[in-house]
Amino acid sequence: MITRNPSISSLFTALWTFFFLFIFLQLRSLAQNATTDLSEDFYSALIVSALNSIFQQWDAQATPLWNISGEPCSGSAIDETEFESSGNNPAIKCDCSFNNNKTCHIIQLRLHNLGKRGMIPREITALKYLAVFKIDENYFTGPLPAFIGNLSALLILSISHNSFYGTLPKELGNLKDLFMLSIGSNNFSGTLPPELGNLINLEQIYLDSSGVSGEIPSTFANLRNVVVMWATDSPFSGKIPDFIGNWTKLTSLRFQGSSIVGPIPSSFSQLTLLESLRISDIYNGSSSLDFIINLKNLTELILRNALFAGTIPSDIGKLEHLKQLDLSFNNLTGEIPSLLFNMNNLTHLFLGNNSLSGALPLQWSDTLMYIDLSYNYLSGRLPPWVTSISQLNLVANNFTFDSSNRSVIPGLECLQRNFPCNRDSPLYADFSIKCGGPKVIGRTGIVYEPEDLVLGPAKFYVINERWAVSKVGLFADKTGKMDLEGTQAQVTGTDENPDLFHTARMSPGSLRYYGLGLENGPYTVTLHFAEIGFPNRNSQTWAGLARRVFDIYIQGNLKLKDFDIAKEAGGVERAITKTYNINVSENYLEIHLFWAGKGTCCIPKEGYYGPLVAAVHAASDFTSIAGGRQSTQGKNRTGLVAGIAVSAAVVVLVLVFSILYMKRKSRDDDDEELLGTGPRPVTYSYAELRAATDNFSPCNKLGEGGFGEVHKMEQ
Repeated sequence: MITRNPSISSLFTALWTFFFLFIFLQLRSLAQNATTDLSEDFYSALIVSALNSIFQQWDAQATPLWNISGEPCSGSAIDETEFESSGNNPAIKCDCSFNNNKTCHIIQLRLHNLGKRGMIPREITALKYLAVFKIDENYFTGPLPAFIGNLSALLILSISHNSFYGTLPKELGNLKDLFMLSIGSNNFSGTLPPELGNLINLEQIYLDSSGVSGEIPSTFANLRNVVVMWATDSPFSGKIPDFIGNWTKLTSLRFQGSSIVGPIPSSFSQLTLLESLRISDIYNGSSSLDFIINLKNLTELILRNALFAGTIPSDIGKLEHLKQLDLSFNNLTGEIPSLLFNMNNLTHLFLGNNSLSGALPLQWSDTLMYIDLSYNYLSGRLPPWVTSISQLNLVANNFTFDSSNRSVIPGLECLQRNFPCNRDSPLYADFSIKCGGPKVIGRTGIVYEPEDLVLGPAKFYVINERWAVSKVGLFADKTGKMDLEGTQAQVTGTDENPDLFHTARMSPGSLRYYGLGLENGPYTVTLHFAEIGFPNRNSQTWAGLARRVFDIYIQGNLKLKDFDIAKEAGGVERAITKTYNINVSENYLEIHLFWAGKGTCCIPKEGYYGPLVAAVHAASDFTSIAGGRQSTQGKNRTGLVAGIAVSAAVVVLVLVFSILYMKRKSRDDDDEELLGTGPRPVTYSYAELRAATDNFSPCNKLGEGGFGEVHKMEQ
């Protein structure tokens, strides 16, 4: 009942008068189709009034499929129209089985992705039979009100992808029949109320990016019926509770991007119904993989960056339903079980960034099409099957190469652990890359070379032994290719060429750029970013809640943690530059952008997260003495100025030596002429030299000698 209406008494009297008159006039129609029971006309009027008030506050209109102003339990509310149908939005559903099929009550209310704003009004409590309340993907704000706990019939509460804030009310613990709680992608704060442990019928819990933090309450041990628990990008702390091992009905469990401490409880071996397990980004407490062998229903196993140590179980082949296995960024040792390369259903295998050793197996199943084994200590020769798979990343290992196999995987030799190409005989002192796009010339003359191939989940390539790119990771919950981002919008906040920011490279996990064959010494590394994949955060839409968060490493050292491009730049489509002073000591430079499970995962679309970068530039802070090819690009055209100065010096030296030579020859001319043995020298003026070489054009350059450049002359 709506207690705050000041005219409720007069409304009550009028409605009861109408009630008796209605009975008198409509006795003959009682056998017709059921509507709201006549003995509850007053309640029915309140429901209509409450529903109208709710929709007015949300600026929402009912579809023509049902009637909000008269009898709401009509049309699509009681027929076979799908409740989740896109054409039936907003939608209600009624149950007309009450009072021997004579009374209808609203039991479902849905308003999905309509861009609506406002708060949850108290009038919602008038819908006391409401079992399904779904208002996800809008922009509702305010705290989740305590009176939500009065909706005791609720089975599903879905308020994800909004902008609710504040702490979760303990009154949620009153919803004893609730089996789905979805509060992800909001701005909540505080901890999970211990009272949620009262919801013993809870089966699905979605907390991704909700904002709640702290330890998982011990009362959650009561939730023995949980089937799905997702908590990605949620700053939970403390140890992973051992009682989760007693949630034996679990089929899907996710803990990623949190502050949870290991080890993984051995009780997890009891979760034999698990089909999907994702645990990553644990920073304390080493774990063993022994518990996974009992989880024979797994199709997806992601244990990434979670401090797993020891060896991969030799009997991992028992997980015969496994399709995706990601054990990357751990401390695993020993050899890779050959069974992993011959499982019937396995399509994705990611074991990169461990300490695995040994050789690759000779046999391989052609169902396994995505393999990342980078950054291990694998050795030996490459087996023949490596040429049959397009998505294979073997960067930073110790494989053997010679003339017979150097071209099997082009460029791989340059990216082994010792980075041998031009090692100790450097050719370069800079490199510039236009990440995810075509060549761009910057405002200062820097030429950013193109890097615009679709790389996929496990790929690398090398450009002229000068620079390289390596990408690994799979966009979870997304099909199709998506590692290049582009926009036509004008990027602001920079004096650079705007084309530098119209495209960018993305990665769902790890993205590395390498400078190869570099002279040792100090360098300045400049990284260019602009968030071009998300809507504006001030748009007051659910898509504006998107956050991209990743870490920046250079030469293996963490330079910036939890970098949020839009936050630091002051908005989307605004450029920001990060500059670092780095020392190169082994003729290569590595820039690593790494996703550690943080940021939203599914805004504005499913599987949309991870590092994004527009361009990379690195240049030496010293005068280059490289004996090979030296780029003319540099900071503020310093390379161009230096080139002009060197050319002028060469010309002067040539003139000086020519004059000295001519004077000496003039003294010997008479003797040579007498003896008839010395040819007369052919001499040219400086003007003739300049004309014959097209002003010493680089196009006529033949090479370099001890005295400088050698040019071809055309007479």
